[in-house]
Amino acid sequence: MTPNRGSSWRELCAIAAATFAWLAATAWARPLTLPDEGRYVGLAWEMLRSGDWLTPTLNGLPYFHKPPLFYWITAAAMSVFGAHQEAARAAPLLGAWLGAFALYLFVRRWAGPRTARLSLMALLVQPLFYIGGQFANLDMLVAGCITATVLLLAHAALCFEAGLPHRQTLACAYAAAALGMLAKGLIGVVLPALIIATWLLARRRGRVGMALLWWPGALVFAALAGPWLLAMQWRFAGFADYFFFEQQFRRFAASGFNNAEPFWFYPAALALFSLPWLPWLRALATRGYLADPARGPLRLLMLLWVGVVVGFFSIPQSKLIGYVLPAIAPLAFLMADGYQRLTQPSPRATRLWWASMCLAAVPSVGAVAALAVHPLPSSRELAAALTQQRQPGEPVFMLNHYAFDLPFYARLSQPVAVVDDWTSDDVGRHDNWRKELADAGRFAPPQARRTLIEPASLLATVCHSPISWWLGPSASSTHYPWLDQARSVVTQHGTTLWRVDTAQPEVFNVLRCAETPSAG
Repeated sequence: MTPNRGSSWRELCAIAAATFAWLAATAWARPLTLPDEGRYVGLAWEMLRSGDWLTPTLNGLPYFHKPPLFYWITAAAMSVFGAHQEAARAAPLLGAWLGAFALYLFVRRWAGPRTARLSLMALLVQPLFYIGGQFANLDMLVAGCITATVLLLAHAALCFEAGLPHRQTLACAYAAAALGMLAKGLIGVVLPALIIATWLLARRRGRVGMALLWWPGALVFAALAGPWLLAMQWRFAGFADYFFFEQQFRRFAASGFNNAEPFWFYPAALALFSLPWLPWLRALATRGYLADPARGPLRLLMLLWVGVVVGFFSIPQSKLIGYVLPAIAPLAFLMADGYQRLTQPSPRATRLWWASMCLAAVPSVGAVAALAVHPLPSSRELAAALTQQRQPGEPVFMLNHYAFDLPFYARLSQPVAVVDDWTSDDVGRHDNWRKELADAGRFAPPQARRTLIEPASLLATVCHSPISWWLGPSASSTHYPWLDQARSVVTQHGTTLWRVDTAQPEVFNVLRCAETPSAG
């Protein structure tokens, strides 16, 4: 999307830098949140320390719930800036920046610089957008790719209608769709296509839609998104069925996943988080709102965009608040446009606008500050104790529990052994850490046999190493009495880290290591 003639590149660079600085300002302030941030950053850490940038792994096992773009960006950031929380949140920050700056450029071109600035301001202070830009999971990254794809396609369509060059923009749109595919799968392609198709159908622009179906663009998409998919299918039999059908189609249609919410969940959430801005949305109900020859197509696009996103994600029973992030950018435009339409440039109107800005910005920054002072459960303190006292080569075990963020915080160079009843039928029934590890083990059975340990073989495993470290629920000694004789190093949020020394007489006698085959 090209800015208006005469616009200053220095100004654009300043706006781009200021946008990123605002989004990243508090990214360092709080530890990773479990399970999502710990899981995805942990996968990126494994990619970085193993040197295998092709196959994402969870505890050393191939993990194909999601494609690799988040892990590539995060691992690359940590390799350059160090394995810190700021670098660990590089992917959502880039996703938020991409969506915000794409909105600014598009609105600047088709509605003017003032509307672009107001839209950008309204977007950057939205609590969902600001916090989502610092939450290390895939939602903001794919939301940024979806936003850029929609705006590039819309820009190409409007240029085509005006008889202006559009092919270069269209190639960029297909590239952005490929990044969306690599960010979170088919949703990065399906959602932009639905939004643009609905918009063109509502405007009766079938000929424009046919112009957007451009075969060189399809080649661009295939060249970017295809190699990783083909490489994984070639390396792992059953990858395509698992990645596309189980994790994309079946997950969307099934009802057995977590976070079941009613149909009205997303409309209610958007209304709640947009509360300070609702007065500016009154313009949507005014006569002739969509009839404006200049802004009508833009207004219709943004309205349908919000409707398609909310409607699409309201269909499945499983609902997470991050899924609705692609609807925040068009809402920001509608807020800015409503302010310009309903008010005159009076001091009172300006004060009301800035009041909306402040009322939205305070909870955005305040939520991050509150989580920094009172963080959600994390393994950071447990990892610090492990790092300080553990010697190289001493194995780490997890009991009936997998702490996703521990390998990252403890800088573990090898997978840990996870003890659980992996043959139980209950493993695959619930969408949790057990199912994720078991699913990953399907693609590497030999490695799974080494890292997913049954309780029956536990004593031999303990006796195999003179010193070992065990992490699990504090009540684990009920099932493993020898933990009562081990040294409890630290306890946090009901999870304890033990140091087991089989040379200690108390531990040796309880374990009876001399009687086990692995004792030699």
